[in-house]
Amino acid sequence: MNPLRKLASQTAIYGLSSIIGRFLNYLLVPLYTYTFPAQEYGIVSELYAYAGFFAVVLIFGLETGYFRFSNREELRADTVYSTALGFLILANLAFVAGIVVFREPLAALLRYSEHPEYLVWFGAILALDAIAALPFAKLRSENRAWRFAGIKLTEILLAIGLNLFFLVYCKKAEALWPNSLGARLYDPAIGIGYIFLANLAASAFKFLLLLPQFKSLRHGLDSRLLKSLLAYSLPMVVIGFAGMVNEMLDRAILKFLLPYDLATNLRLLGIYGACYKLSILMSLFIQAFRYAGEPFFFAYAGRADAKRTYAVVMKYFVIFCVFIFLVVTLYIDLFKYFIGAEYREGLDVVPVLLLANLFLGIYVNLSIWYKLTDRTLMGAWVSLAGAALTIGLNIWWIPIMGYIGSAWATLACYATMTILSYALGQYYYPVRYPIGKIAGYLLLGLLLYGGHKDLVESCGWTSWVVGSVFLGLYLLIVALADMRPLLGRRQPA
Repeated sequence: MNPLRKLASQTAIYGLSSIIGRFLNYLLVPLYTYTFPAQEYGIVSELYAYAGFFAVVLIFGLETGYFRFSNREELRADTVYSTALGFLILANLAFVAGIVVFREPLAALLRYSEHPEYLVWFGAILALDAIAALPFAKLRSENRAWRFAGIKLTEILLAIGLNLFFLVYCKKAEALWPNSLGARLYDPAIGIGYIFLANLAASAFKFLLLLPQFKSLRHGLDSRLLKSLLAYSLPMVVIGFAGMVNEMLDRAILKFLLPYDLATNLRLLGIYGACYKLSILMSLFIQAFRYAGEPFFFAYAGRADAKRTYAVVMKYFVIFCVFIFLVVTLYIDLFKYFIGAEYREGLDVVPVLLLANLFLGIYVNLSIWYKLTDRTLMGAWVSLAGAALTIGLNIWWIPIMGYIGSAWATLACYATMTILSYALGQYYYPVRYPIGKIAGYLLLGLLLYGGHKDLVESCGWTSWVVGSVFLGLYLLIVALADMRPLLGRRQPA
């Protein structure tokens, strides 16, 4: 099979869980934003931002390390896997124990003294998800995309069901049928905590479904191999942590940097967090692509046409990302109904965040240069440069521009990281990417978005009609210029 078509099919399967599945989870945003005021939803946005940082640290970069070391002929893949997984289990058990012991002072530090249980629930969620990362990586390396997608989708559907159970059925039962089981299960004091409990139960069930992938632990933990694994993988923690700074820092610090009282700051954080969800289609596609692309890049690295294939992958990746950008921005008048009316004042951040995530996707593609040449430490420096830029711009722009400053800081960061990574990659692992076509499609997407906005706002044209015409125009140009080679049997030039 054409390797590009194989990669596309694998991405589509992973998309069942990471795009379709999480899109279903994304449908919970209306439930949250119509149920809770923006001030309370701001707490959810903040805590999940902190969780993102810890999720990176608790995996220790061992996903990428496993892919790299399991493809080495001198090592047994089962030994690499059992060593990495055994270390993850021990490290995460220690993490959860620390959270339980220090939950009250940590809650006081975060200004949530009345709910220290939130931190315990989060600690358990993070540990379960971190340990599960290696079994999922093993499924990816074995091309068992359907099992991967099935487990992920089951987790998401369970989380959705439990959210609806607690926040709709039990809440209604507490008001209408106080003696029912649903009413006894509902405590209004928990409030947004039911979001976290639903996540915890779904993560635990996912862990049970992955138990067959834990059989390889019988191969033991090789201490010498673990040192080599960590030497390669720990810079990936720096890269991932810096990535979380770029992705999550805004929601973690907005309440501290916005120049208003705490209640107003939390309200604005809630608005920004809800509008951020409207850019999630781009993020989910990038995640699905990464699931399929990372093992593909490592497995394909030794072939004579590897660099040519990487260049073609990049082109089609950008084409699809621009398509997502246009779908959301041209039909924003429809997407806005996924969030409550109180939150829609922040819609101006959506195009900026979509474009930022598009550059993030390009950076993910470019990152093969430091992964395939074992220069992960250099990759870490690129991510740290992006993180430093994110921190500086957020501190500078949030007090002046509000949450829109955070969106522009995210775009500036990812664009800068893309440029730096491209320059270094051309030196250490040169790939002849079709820069002209990539830039052309990006410019075309921006022109179509700008033209749509001008015609709707200045001329009063119907938004969805103009959007449909412009989206059709984009697809026609893509079909004429680049789709015929992809659909053919031979790999495109």
